[in-house]
Amino acid sequence: MFEGKTLLITGGTGTFGNAVLRRFLPTEIDEIRIFSRDEKKQDDMRRVYPSSKVKFYLGDVRNEQSIRDAMVGVDYIFQAAALKQVPSCEFFPIEAVRTNALGAENVLNAAMAAGVRRVIVLSTDKAVYPINAMGISKAMMEKLAVAKSRVAGNSTTICCTRYGNVMASRGSVVPLFIRQIQAGRPLTVTDPQMTRFMMSIDGAVDLVLWAFERGNPGDIFVQKAPAATIETLARALQQVFKVTTPVQVIGTRHGEKLYETLLTREEMAVAEDMGGYYRVAADNRDLNYGLYFDKGRSEVSAVEDYNSHNTRRLSVEEMAEMLRSLDIVKRALAGETIDQ
Repeated sequence: MFEGKTLLITGGTGTFGNAVLRRFLPTEIDEIRIFSRDEKKQDDMRRVYPSSKVKFYLGDVRNEQSIRDAMVGVDYIFQAAALKQVPSCEFFPIEAVRTNALGAENVLNAAMAAGVRRVIVLSTDKAVYPINAMGISKAMMEKLAVAKSRVAGNSTTICCTRYGNVMASRGSVVPLFIRQIQAGRPLTVTDPQMTRFMMSIDGAVDLVLWAFERGNPGDIFVQKAPAATIETLARALQQVFKVTTPVQVIGTRHGEKLYETLLTREEMAVAEDMGGYYRVAADNRDLNYGLYFDKGRSEVSAVEDYNSHNTRRLSVEEMAEMLRSLDIVKRALAGETIDQ
C-alpha cells in the first residue's frame, strides 16, 4: 500500500518517527516527510538517515499554514505530534490543548483540504478516563478525529490508535532507571503496585500499520498488551544489569494514575475482537437525543473496562526478556553511558 506513495509524519523527530523510518526506508515507499518544529533533531536525523527518500519540513501543528505547505502531494499521514510529559502539561494545560487538540485539528483540516487518502492519529491510554491535562487534551483530540471522520467519510479516512507505555520512548521511566543504575543511585519508584501496559516501539508501529490497513472512518484501534507493576520493571532491570541497586519509593507524582485503561466499559461492549487487537467503530448517532437518553445498553453493565490491572501481568523474568530486546538496554550493557 505504501509503494510509490508519500507519507508525512507530524512530530516525526520523536521515537515513533525514528522507528517508522527504520521500518520504511528499505521498502519501495517514494518519500517520507518529517514535519516538526525542532531543527536540531531534524539535523540529527539527517545524519542518521542519509536517504534521498527522507524530506524535512520545519513547522508547527499549531500553525495550519505550515502544515498545508508540507502536505502538497501527500498520500498518507501519521499524526504523532504531541506534548507528552504529564507534569509539563499539568502546569501548562493550555499548551497541551494547543498542540494535542487544536494542533491535531489543524492537521486534519489540512489533510481534508489536500485530499490526503488516510490519516492515523496517535493517542494514548491516558485519554481514557483522563485525570490529567495531557490525557484530557488527547481525549479531546480523539473526539475531534471521530467528528472529522464523519465529515470526511471515505475521501480522507481518519482513524485513531491508542497505546500504553512505549518502553524507552522519550520521557519514559526505562532510560531514567538505566541512568540511575549507571550512576549508582537508587531506583526512584513512585508506587510499587502501579501498573502500566508494556509495549515496544515496534509494537506501536505495528498497531498503526494494522489500523492503516483495516481502518474505517472513525475507528479506534487498541493492541492487546501485557502489563507490569513498576516494582516488577525495576526488579527486571536490576536482573538485566546484574546490580543490587536499592529501590526508593517516592510517592505518586502529580497527575498519575494507579493504573491505565485502554478501553472503557462502553467501548468494550461494542469492541470487535480481532485477535491481537480491538477495533471500536465510531459512534455515528446524530443529535436525536432519544438514542442517547431514552434507550440504554444493558450489556455495558456486564463488562469491565480493559486496563493494566486486569490484563496479563508480566513476571520479573518476562519483563527482563522484553527489556533485553531494547536498543537502549543493549547499548547500556555494551558500556555506553545513557544521558537522555
